[in-house]
Amino acid sequence: MLYKFKSKATGDLIMLQPNGLRMLEIIGKIKHATGDDDADKGIILPEQMPAALAALVAAVDQEAADRKAALAQALERNEDPPRFEAISLRQRALPFMEMLQRCEKAGHAIVWGV
Repeated sequence: MLYKFKSKATGDLIMLQPNGLRMLEIIGKIKHATGDDDADKGIILPEQMPAALAALVAAVDQEAADRKAALAQALERNEDPPRFEAISLRQRALPFMEMLQRCEKAGHAIVWGV
């Protein structure tokens, strides 16, 4: 399944299901990334966008800190460095974060599944 985020202020943003679910979970639109029906469609109102953006920034920062700590711990123990996903949360979230910023500025909602 694909998630297609739409708004009048931007072009459509398409994400694969796991990535779309993760974004929705981070911004608090679903409880857990399980693929339940509550994530199939929804809306992010302009007044909800600052909080959503802040949640994404915090998650990106947390992932970066976790990676840095894991690397430091591996170096301290003289172990091989851990392997991380090839594409970080920062890379996956950036287009969505830009969409949130542009839509908030324009005062347009973001919808998906409609």
